[in-house]
Amino acid sequence: MSELSGVIHDIGYQRYAGPRLGRRYVFGSLYTHGLRTAFGLGRSAKAKIFPWFVLGVVAITGLILAAVRAQLGEVVVTYNAFPDTMSWLVIFFVAVVAPELVSRDLRSGVLPLYFSRPLPRGDYVYAKFAALATAVWILLGGPQLLMFLVAAFSADNLSAVWTEVGDLVPGLIYALLWAGVFAGIGLLVASLTGKRAFAAGGIVAVFLMTTPIVGVFAVLPSKALNELALLFSPSSLVFGVGIWLFGSPDGNDDIGPFGPLYAAVAVGLVAGCVALLLARYRKVASS
Repeated sequence: MSELSGVIHDIGYQRYAGPRLGRRYVFGSLYTHGLRTAFGLGRSAKAKIFPWFVLGVVAITGLILAAVRAQLGEVVVTYNAFPDTMSWLVIFFVAVVAPELVSRDLRSGVLPLYFSRPLPRGDYVYAKFAALATAVWILLGGPQLLMFLVAAFSADNLSAVWTEVGDLVPGLIYALLWAGVFAGIGLLVASLTGKRAFAAGGIVAVFLMTTPIVGVFAVLPSKALNELALLFSPSSLVFGVGIWLFGSPDGNDDIGPFGPLYAAVAVGLVAGCVALLLARYRKVASS
């Protein structure tokens, strides 16, 4: 019987001695990747078509409104009213982007890989929510900034510029409210299925099916129910908060003394969506 001999090969293995970036870096990377995904950056040309089309439409709309104001001296659409005007585009934008952020991960089964790293499940939810909310805020706030720049350069004096700043800031805050509500609902619905088409349809359905409820309450012979009607659809809910904060754009909408209730429901809706998302991903990770 021949003797067995072995050879030890030095393959140059070394321990990793570089920086361990940890949880904060993972969260930031996930947020940045989500924001890039929302606008199709780093992906195929096909993935860029819809988000950049929507971004182009709202940007051109903002420039047209600013140009009309500069030429005629009339404010056609205020900063506060701009998000309301673009509401349906926002709905379709969220319906397309939210499934890209979460449904794709469910379908491809990469969540165990995510959670094997120093990334708590809550951080995954917060990063995705922040990415989608930022994308929606850019969609609504970017055109407002264009409108402001045109108005500022055509202003007669510095006082007029500061007046524009005072009008712009509430508009950006209002856009942030839109972003939070729509991002929460969009991600919650999209997290329920790994099929992007079903997720997109479900998001649009949430807004379409709740709109008739608002119409029913608005025509009931009760002033209190009429004033509460806007509570029953996400987009009209945000519009109601805007009425409470900034007044009705045309003076015809009335929410009576229920402004604080609208604000509380809007905040509760966002918090509830995030809480349900956290519960959803605890279940996904453990299954």
